[in-house]
Amino acid sequence: MSLPKINKTKKDFFSGTLLRWYKPEARPMPWKGIKDPYKIWLSEVILQQTRVEQGWNYYEKIITKYPDVRTLAKATEEKFFKDWQGLGYYSRARNILHTANHIVKDLDGKLPADYESWLEMKGVGEYTAAAISSFAFNERRAVVDGNVFRVLARFFGIKLSTDESRNKKYFVTLANELIDEKAPGIYNQAIMDFGATVCTPLAPKCNECPFHKSCYAFVHEEVNELPVRTKKLVSKDRFFNYFLIRDDKHVLLSKRTQGDIWKGLYEFPMIETKKPVSVKILMGDKKWKNFYPGKKIKIKVVLKEEQQLSHQKIHAKFYQISDCGCDLNQFSSNYKKIQLKNLGKYAFPKIVTSAINDLF
Repeated sequence: MSLPKINKTKKDFFSGTLLRWYKPEARPMPWKGIKDPYKIWLSEVILQQTRVEQGWNYYEKIITKYPDVRTLAKATEEKFFKDWQGLGYYSRARNILHTANHIVKDLDGKLPADYESWLEMKGVGEYTAAAISSFAFNERRAVVDGNVFRVLARFFGIKLSTDESRNKKYFVTLANELIDEKAPGIYNQAIMDFGATVCTPLAPKCNECPFHKSCYAFVHEEVNELPVRTKKLVSKDRFFNYFLIRDDKHVLLSKRTQGDIWKGLYEFPMIETKKPVSVKILMGDKKWKNFYPGKKIKIKVVLKEEQQLSHQKIHAKFYQISDCGCDLNQFSSNYKKIQLKNLGKYAFPKIVTSAINDLF
C-alpha cells in the first residue's frame, strides 16, 4: 500500500484547530507546564502503561521522597521497588535507577538537554525523549503514542496498520510535520489531552470534537475502524503454586532473580506448572524437595488469585502448610525468614500483595 499524501492546508487546519481547542486548566496535573527535565522524565515513565489517576499519587510520592537525581541515585533497588509497588512493569523502575546512577556517576549529575541525548538513556524511547525535550527545552519533537496514532488515523483517514514499523515511521514523520514551531511543548500536550479526553478508543466524544465536520472517520462513519491494527495479542497462561511456610511469627519469602516478570520482587516459595495440578503431583516435583525439608504435613488451598499482564495471565494458588513440625532455619539460603510484622517492608507482585491482605 502506498503512503497517503496529505496537503499542507489540511495539516495547518489540524494544528491550528488543536491549539485553539487546548486549555491547560481543563486537565490540571502536577507535571504540566514545568520545565524541570527530572520531573518530566519521572512523570513520563510513571505514566507509561498507567492511568493518570493512579500515576498521579505515585508521581507526587516519588518526587517528594526523591526530589532530585542525586537523591534518587542513592536509593536501593529494594527500597525503590517498594515505593513503586502497585504500578507494575518493574523494568521501568529498574531503568529509572540505572539512568539516575549513570547521570550522577558519568554525567556529573547533569540531565541531558536534548532529544538525541535522552535517547541514549536506558529505558527512554522516542516518545519519552520527545516529551522531555519539547516540554523542558522547547525542542520541536513530536510525541507519538497510541493516542496520537488514533487521532491522526481518524482525522486524516490513514488506513495503515499501526503494528508495522514502516507505517509507524509514516505517523512519526506526519506528527513532526504537524507540530507547532513556536510552541512544540504545548502542541504535544494538546494532542495527548485530546486523545485522552475526546478522541478516545471507545465511545469518543465526536459531537464535542472541534474536528468532526472535517474528520475523515466521522464523515465516513469509520470511527470504530480506525486506527487499523492487524496483530492480535496472544496471551500465555502460567500457573504459580505458592506455599505459605510459616510459624507463629515468621514466614518464608523468596526473591525473584531470574530474567522473568517481577525480577527483584519477593514472593512465597513457588512451583510453576504448565497446567493446574493436584497436590500429589506438586509434592512429587523435584523442586518440592529443594525447598521443603518437612516430612508429614497437612496442605490445603486457601486462596486462588488471577492477574492479567500484557502478554500473559497468571493463575495462582496459595497453599497453607500446617503441622509440619519443621524449623524454618533449616531451609535453603534461597529463602528468607522474615517476621510477619515486617511483611509491609517488602515489595511484592500485585497478586501476592492481594493474597497477603487476605491471609495475614
